[in-house]
Amino acid sequence: MLRNKLLDSLKLIVFLIAFYTISKIYYTSNFKEDFDLIIGESSNIHATWVGSTEVDKNIPILILAGHADSQGLAGAGTPGEAVDKFGLNPMHPGISDELFWNLKLQKSIVKLGIKKGLNISSYDPGIRNIDDANDPRTNWSVGKRFAKRGGYAIEIHFDAYGKHGVGSGLIPPFSDQPNKLDESIARTFGRFPVLFRGGLGAPRRQIRVLEIGKLEGLLEKNLRNLKTRKKTIKLLATEIVQAFLNGII
Repeated sequence: MLRNKLLDSLKLIVFLIAFYTISKIYYTSNFKEDFDLIIGESSNIHATWVGSTEVDKNIPILILAGHADSQGLAGAGTPGEAVDKFGLNPMHPGISDELFWNLKLQKSIVKLGIKKGLNISSYDPGIRNIDDANDPRTNWSVGKRFAKRGGYAIEIHFDAYGKHGVGSGLIPPFSDQPNKLDESIARTFGRFPVLFRGGLGAPRRQIRVLEIGKLEGLLEKNLRNLKTRKKTIKLLATEIVQAFLNGII
């Protein structure tokens, strides 16, 4: 009996040490302002498209936060390595960590984009569970209408960690010819083939999908660390906005 108690106590001590070590890594690591190092590997899936169509400098740009309308459903987004693999608490109860960061980054991109003179806005359905993908309030429905009016709709995502994800990169629209905005973003983040996984729902509705990077490693550590969070989001937003600026006339 005494031996079992000692063994249980030892297991608890080992667990607490491991948890403390992992938490320390995620919350106290120093910020490394190296964009390529932070986002990690980009997609290595063969893609042949090149964005060559010119766009007007005043083209309306709509930023969508991926999975904003599908929490609690099959498409809630990745919980991230910290939660799923290491058992840390989610950033916010009721939503995936991916959506939490998607929303933070969406806001930062639009704020910086407006400051830089872009014709840019965002949409958030506010309702986190919409069962019908074609409901007029979903990201896809709003983005599709926006694209039909000549706007540039793009949905922000963080890819799954480890072997479940691919890495950073842009998935272009399904039928529209990729343009210079697409090309500029692809040169910064990498590119996926148009028919990635047979053609995703957003690109089939002419909504671009930008995978920022896998939600793991240095990227996730910098996001979770209170000391580096704002700097990391600002760095990502700055790279995206600069890619927009580089892609317009």
